[in-house]
Amino acid sequence: MNHGRIVFAQIMDCFPRRRFKACVLRYRGDHRVRTFSCLDQFYCMSFAQLTGRESLRDIEACLRAVGPKLYHAGMKAKVSRSTLARANEVRSWKIYRDIALILIDQARRLYAHQPLAMNLQRAVYALDSTVIDLCLSLFPWAQHRRRKSAVKVHTQLDLRGNIPAFIRVTGGQTHDVLFLDHVIFEAGAFYIMDKGYTDFQRLYHLHQQQAFFVIRAKNNLAFSRRTSRPVDKSRAVRSDQTIRLTGPRSAVYYPEPLRRIHYVDIESHKRLIFLTNNFNLSPGTIARLYKCRWQVELFFKWIKQHLRIKAFYGTTSNAVKTQVWIAITVYVLVAILKKELGIEASLYEMLQVLGLMLFEKTPLRSLLATDLNSVSKSRMDNQLVLFDL
Repeated sequence: MNHGRIVFAQIMDCFPRRRFKACVLRYRGDHRVRTFSCLDQFYCMSFAQLTGRESLRDIEACLRAVGPKLYHAGMKAKVSRSTLARANEVRSWKIYRDIALILIDQARRLYAHQPLAMNLQRAVYALDSTVIDLCLSLFPWAQHRRRKSAVKVHTQLDLRGNIPAFIRVTGGQTHDVLFLDHVIFEAGAFYIMDKGYTDFQRLYHLHQQQAFFVIRAKNNLAFSRRTSRPVDKSRAVRSDQTIRLTGPRSAVYYPEPLRRIHYVDIESHKRLIFLTNNFNLSPGTIARLYKCRWQVELFFKWIKQHLRIKAFYGTTSNAVKTQVWIAITVYVLVAILKKELGIEASLYEMLQVLGLMLFEKTPLRSLLATDLNSVSKSRMDNQLVLFDL
């Protein structure tokens, strides 16, 4: 007879309960709560993420079906969809944001020595956002356009391990460039951005923090060329120039010289213009750095396909942000498990197996060390692995 612990409880061993309790106390999450605590809420929502539940009724039915196993999973309260809906609506989403940031910090330390695609010792971050479309009649607080609502997930992705270093959830009407006001820039780090983040006043603030940026230049950029460095035009780089901005506002907002690199993608023959404040790296390295920005697009695609953030269990702003932050927490928890247990499989394969075996009494290390393709073949035959740490 197997007297081991169930898989869900083993996963939650990586969850810092003591620090979570401090977050709950900070926002009085369990104030006047008798049975269904914030920890119970987190466990229920984590179960929904790991198993891909589609609704509150779905969560309730599945958790009640496993009956006595809930106690061994750490869930001490009876699960009711109305109670869970109420908790998502009224308990501050900041509780789950704070605990997610704690886990992100832990995961980044684990992946700090993960190699980059190039030999670069500095930290490299990709900044971007993804839009999650919503129904205007159900989510009027997040109106994005005349007949549509949306939520934006702004992300600063650490390219060593593809761990989100910072995330901000806003309504769809919030412009991408405003995210730069909330980022704490690290001296010596590289920040890779698309042209939507072009704001020379904010970029100059980044420069003053002794950080570096690589950004696509807009077509209407007003500048004057000061010097040019020799390049081999038979390759992808067409020019490498030192410029100064001449626009009536941009020249005031960014008074320092910039580096302008004209690059042609050999595969697509697309012409790209990069701006950076780094004058030391080769132009080819700058272009490869920008190419790494695609990792944040893959990250968005991955979490949209394999976590529950495209359909929401509640319609209020608090419920939506709670669900997004718990989804990010689950993603980071699985990434921590992968690193601490030394699992070779991708996060996708791990999630598929964990979703099937969540209430089985199997040692986690032996479960994930087996041939995951054979364990979850029925669920993975027609799907594509899009993101692999």
